[in-house]
Amino acid sequence: MAATHRPVLVVDFGAQYAQLIARRVREAQVYSEVVPSTMTVAELLAKEPLAIILSGGPSSVYAPGAPQVDPELFATGIPTLGICYGFQAMAQALGGEVARTGLSEFGRTPLTMCDVGSTVLAGLPSPLPVWMSHGDSVARAPEGFTVTATTHGAPVAAFEHVDRRLAGVQFHPEVLHSEQGQRVLEHFLYDLADLQPTWTASSIVDDQVEAIRAQVGDKQVLCALSGGVDSAVAAALVHRAVGDNLTCVFVDHGLLRKGEREQVERDYVAATGIRLKVVDATELFLSELAGVSDPEDKRKTIGRLFIRVFEQAARDVVAEVGGSVDFLVQGTLYPDVVESGGGTGAANIKSHHNVGGLPDDLEFALVEPLRALFKDEVRQVGLELGLPDAMIWRHPFPGPGLAIRIVGAVDAERLAILREADAIVREETTAAGLDRDIWQFPVVLLADVRSVGVHGDGRTYGHPVVLRPVSSEDAMTADWSRLPYDLLARISTRITNEVREVNRVTLDITSKPPGTIEWE
Repeated sequence: MAATHRPVLVVDFGAQYAQLIARRVREAQVYSEVVPSTMTVAELLAKEPLAIILSGGPSSVYAPGAPQVDPELFATGIPTLGICYGFQAMAQALGGEVARTGLSEFGRTPLTMCDVGSTVLAGLPSPLPVWMSHGDSVARAPEGFTVTATTHGAPVAAFEHVDRRLAGVQFHPEVLHSEQGQRVLEHFLYDLADLQPTWTASSIVDDQVEAIRAQVGDKQVLCALSGGVDSAVAAALVHRAVGDNLTCVFVDHGLLRKGEREQVERDYVAATGIRLKVVDATELFLSELAGVSDPEDKRKTIGRLFIRVFEQAARDVVAEVGGSVDFLVQGTLYPDVVESGGGTGAANIKSHHNVGGLPDDLEFALVEPLRALFKDEVRQVGLELGLPDAMIWRHPFPGPGLAIRIVGAVDAERLAILREADAIVREETTAAGLDRDIWQFPVVLLADVRSVGVHGDGRTYGHPVVLRPVSSEDAMTADWSRLPYDLLARISTRITNEVREVNRVTLDITSKPPGTIEWE
């Protein structure tokens, strides 16, 4: 994708928000990439950037070993925006003054505009609530720069040099707490850098189809389809490019939610026309999981069995196509690439490095059509490809499935109980129109716990279930979703009425950290 869309580079100075800046630039329909601050100016220029954004970071510009900005960068003519630490490093490199004023600012802060006219802050109200996080401040702007905003703790809270297409802000426009922050970024991108919003779902599809065809040619491709949005969109993109040269393998391990296999077999195939091989391995998985209650043992057992089943399915596909399968589709997303240090490993890998344990004589080259995308972009591409809404907006679901949402050993009866309770939760949240407000909604069966209850005039001794709705942007942190009481009441009533083995419904209101999203 980067080959046809020159990037806006986000130079990461160790900020917790570097990826978020890149996402906000993408939301303005401009392609962006995160790069480390250790890159030289020559290395930055080699990427042919349309603009550069210098991120925040935890350091003081005066601290020993603190990352610096090479002044040569500002002689290249590339439009550049400094944010927080990047703003201070920019000011220092250009001959301005950064000082400890003793007036640190953290959190919501009123920003006062200077009556000088501004490109980056044009049309914004004053005072403007923004999000600050700094100890040092820019005390004097570099020569030729206009100070465009100030705060109580930052005498120079924003500056710009329109002719040189350079600007900086002390606050964090990328976070939602900064009101009008997206407008600030868009003013920089559209007005100062003069960029066009060409990064769209349709352009991504066109670019990737072309790139996949160039990589794959007329060779055979294999994809492990899980039913989740990442693998579904990756497979649909590859299918758009190579047609029947793609075979998808869907392994039903018996740990799926109600209707998920049918959704893949019926709706996904109908929407894409994809060639699908379904392997029903329910009996194998349940027999191997019998009596296994330790969550780590569950995960290892399921992973080992999945490898075995997929290995055989791959052999079957090879026999059916009468040749070899040369490529394996993987739904790698851009955050995975960034967090693994850029993902610059070899393109060709032995298949067992990816899915574990495939035959040694099968070597795949990875096809990663989502490698440049964030999760929200993946969903937009899926919509562009015509995938079913239920699949596009499906909540993240763990590979081991319902097995790790049963606290205790897994068997067919317990799976049936949880499957019905989970289906009720999904039906009710969908009916309430809250699916897209919730990141993930695990329903947990406490299989080894019993509680006393009453049904009619009779005493019951049933299982409790735990509702775990969470809100998040990236699953690194999460908070419990504040669902309406009437919705929770309907869910509880339906579960205890319709799933007779359950007589108590509880709500998990723990954030992450300290709790994880899944219980096991």
